[in-house]
Amino acid sequence: MSDTGTVLRELRGAQKPSKGVSIYSRYINRPAGRLLAAGAFRVGLTPNQVTLISAAFTFAAISAVALGEPTWKLGALVYAGLAIGFAFDSADGQLARLTGRGGPDGEWLDHVVDCAKMILVHSAVLISFHRFGGVPGEGWLLLPLGFLFVAVLTFCAGLLREQLGRAAGGPAPAGGAPASRARAVALLPADYGVFCLVFLLLGAPGAFRAGYAVLAAVHAVFLVAFLAKWFRELKALRAG
Repeated sequence: MSDTGTVLRELRGAQKPSKGVSIYSRYINRPAGRLLAAGAFRVGLTPNQVTLISAAFTFAAISAVALGEPTWKLGALVYAGLAIGFAFDSADGQLARLTGRGGPDGEWLDHVVDCAKMILVHSAVLISFHRFGGVPGEGWLLLPLGFLFVAVLTFCAGLLREQLGRAAGGPAPAGGAPASRARAVALLPADYGVFCLVFLLLGAPGAFRAGYAVLAAVHAVFLVAFLAKWFRELKALRAG
């Protein structure tokens, strides 16, 4: 069996393109996922098993948001669970490319877990607001519903853009020009890893609510920009 150093070198050579990836994912989450993928390879885990480990950490953290009274300690634990789950989410794809054991079943499972976590994390925030009184008025309960709408629509529209683009013989959204550092910085507010950081504020309900609202607004702006971009790209494929 290859040593860990050799595995890590092979994983570095099997990365996805960096275009469309924020600096958090590029310099923090992917390297963390690479270490986890190397460890998973050493102990003989499959990519699908790594996906399920990611789901276990993520869903445990989300459950804690809905069931536990907001405190600084809970916020730290929730962030740790979400961040570790996100790193394992990167590791499963890296392991699949390293071992050649990826397939449509693994891609399907990964997308199902991603969709589930987007739905559940905002639902958990809504439940927390309702149970523990983290909002000054009932109108604030609409905020997690709006964030949920934006997150799911972004996910579904992006996935459709990728699949329809491939069906039309065009490049995937991440193809084309080399990655830009400025673009990677600009995408930082929309990165899931950055979103996870807001849960460190659970111990201060007002600060958490403000941070969550700002992220919701930022994600809504990105959604509008992404929808316009993806529509233009697909229209160009038809014209071509």
